[in-house]
Amino acid sequence: MDVRSVNVGRPRPNPWKGTGVTGIDKRPVTGPVAVTAPGPKGTGAVGLAGDRVYDVEHHGGTDQAVYAYAREDLDGWERELGRELRDGMFGENLTTLGVDVNGALIGERWRVGGPGGAVLEVSCPRVPCGTFQGWLNEGGRLRTFTRAALPGAYLRVAEPGRIRAGDPVEIAHRPDHEVTVALVFRAVTLEPGLLPSLLAADALPEEIRTAARSRTRSH
Repeated sequence: MDVRSVNVGRPRPNPWKGTGVTGIDKRPVTGPVAVTAPGPKGTGAVGLAGDRVYDVEHHGGTDQAVYAYAREDLDGWERELGRELRDGMFGENLTTLGVDVNGALIGERWRVGGPGGAVLEVSCPRVPCGTFQGWLNEGGRLRTFTRAALPGAYLRVAEPGRIRAGDPVEIAHRPDHEVTVALVFRAVTLEPGLLPSLLAADALPEEIRTAARSRTRSH
């Protein structure tokens, strides 16, 4: 398991959302990149040096510090869409190889790199939005992406460090529950009946735990 590429965004106009600018255009970079905890949502800060988000209400902050997507899933979408998808095309900071990103458990910790590397903690899935659909130029495909339940994972920065392409990824900790990234995604999109089962994962962002508790009380 390793990091195939580390991708940092470049600002570009966002005609698909009212923010004016988007950082979804992530491109592979060479050399090590510093990874630190960005602090609370609302400033645009994310985990990777040189990157940021512009829709500060919905993106960035502690629970969305780093976004990872599997190269294997990008390959599957290449076949589905009939087009090439370069590393970083889904807006991911880390394009991984051999990592079961969607099967990762909430609260699972990844040690990325050797000495001086970072430890990242799986937080929640990315839910595709209008910017994602517009950036890919795949109008009408948002439901297709949602039904596939291959969202990729947002990660917190548990221990800061420096990461680069080629770094190994080691599962340093797996919590004692069965709440995966894919399960959370299904629960918050098309299958809300699954929400109560998410409460087994203490490391879920509070807004998702609140929705799960609300669903539990109403049933």
